[in-house]
Parts: sequence; C-alpha cells; structure tokens
Amino acid sequence: MLVRDDPGEARRVSDATGAGSRLAELLDPLRAAPAASALLFDIDGTLAPIAPDPEDAAVPAGTRDALRSLAGQYRLVACVTGRRALEARWIVGVEELVYSGNHGLELLRPHATEQELDSSVAHDARRVREFVLDLDAEDVSAAGLRLESKGPIQALHWRGAADEASAEQFAERIAGSAESAGLFPHWGRKVLEIRPVAGIDKGTAVERLLTETDAGMALFGGDDRGDLAAFDALDRLVATGALRSAVRIAVASDEGPPELADRADAVVDGPEGFLEVLHLLAHSGGDPRD
Repeated sequence: MLVRDDPGEARRVSDATGAGSRLAELLDPLRAAPAASALLFDIDGTLAPIAPDPEDAAVPAGTRDALRSLAGQYRLVACVTGRRALEARWIVGVEELVYSGNHGLELLRPHATEQELDSSVAHDARRVREFVLDLDAEDVSAAGLRLESKGPIQALHWRGAADEASAEQFAERIAGSAESAGLFPHWGRKVLEIRPVAGIDKGTAVERLLTETDAGMALFGGDDRGDLAAFDALDRLVATGALRSAVRIAVASDEGPPELADRADAVVDGPEGFLEVLHLLAHSGGDPRD
C-alpha cells in the first residue's frame, strides 16, 4: 500500500508502519459526511479481478456486500466502466448503485430496467458497427483477436491469445484504419475500443454524475489508463470549486500504467486491497440522512 503524505510526495509503506491508519485518515472527510460525498469506482481490476475472458469477470460476494452497505450511506455510489451498463450491473450484482456504462454513453439508475443511451451517438454508432463488420473475420480470428459488441462501442480483445504481441500489432493496424475512417480508437489493457465520437471517457462520465448529484466531496478508484481521465475530472472539479475535495485511489497491477500511481493519493494492491478501502468507507461517522 502507498499513501501520499504531501502533495507531490508519495512513498510506499507497509501495513506494519501504519499504512492502514494513513489510508483511514485520507478517507476521514468522506466518512464524516457521507450525505455530501460521492463514491465512484471502476469495475474490472478494481472491484473484480481481471479475468482471461471478460465474460467470466465477477465481483466477489464480500465486495458486493460492502457496496450494498455503501449505497445506503453515501450521496452517490456509482460504477464507471467501459462495459455496457446492464452488463456492469450483472457483474457487480448490486441494483442499488448507479452504473455509467460505455464510458458515459449509457446510464443505468438504481433499480431501473432500461439503460439510458446518449441519443447524439446513434448514427455514428452504426458506422462503428459497419466498420467492424467489414473487417476480415478470418484474419481477425487468426490474429487472436476477439470481438465484443458493446452497442455504440466495439472492442477487440487479445488477452490470452497464443501470441499477444502479434495480436496487438494487428490491432494497431485496425486502429489506423479506424482513424482513417473518421472513428476514434482507444486503448485499454489488452483491448482496443473503436468509439463513435471523440471526447467520451471516464472523465466526462464522472463530471456528469457529480454535476447531477451536487456532491461536495468525491472519491474515484481505478486501475487502468482510462481511469486517468477520471482523476483529471476530479482535479478540474476541485480547481473550479465544484468539489471541496477529492480522493484518487490507484489499484496496482502488473499491467497498470505507472502514471496512475504517480497521480494517486493512495495505491492499494489489487481488488483485495481496494476491498479494504470499501470497508473503511462503510464505517462512516456521519448520519446519512443529515
């Protein structure tokens, strides 16, 4: 675990030297005022362990219990993910949360049966689908890429491919073709997304959720390059006075970008370490009805 002592300064400390208490101190302002605080989390690699096949991902039962407890205490508890919103809820298994899916293109509110889709992307979403359908399916499969349709976004995965380096090179060629077609490639952990429009990311999703909620403090936890945009959003909202304070938690992994830890207020080790964050947040000191 790593906890930042001062702005611009971070050092790795062990639990024996008080990392747990330092993390608790970092979370104290949110825990003291849960009714004014928003909690936002990535799913894959943060709440759920990374699975070789994205369809096999699942949030552990203990994490589900912690999330359900938080939903009853805090002003907003939301998952912000590149997955479709309905799929995200199925993986997490907690209906009480808000799910911002497809990097903010979809929104699923607590207990809702249908996700809300940004109507402005409908036409360009068809163009993304047509682009992917025009790819040579045999070449894509031979390269070790797997297609995942995410509605307005199409994704190509190569985790677990026989030759991941060659698969990534093939994906790079596809990304170049997508750019030439006026579409927007976006890279994640062993995945290439083809997006219909620019300017959609976890940062815009976080800003939308926090603006709607009118929270005074916020926390975001994530493990991947795409989560840097959420950190950026928190920084902007604090700088403009829309938030009084924000906490950025990085979830460490062998595949995570080093910039994430550099930008974070604290770093925890994997989804198990992030579960400790959830447990600390669940022991809030304020009245959620205030």
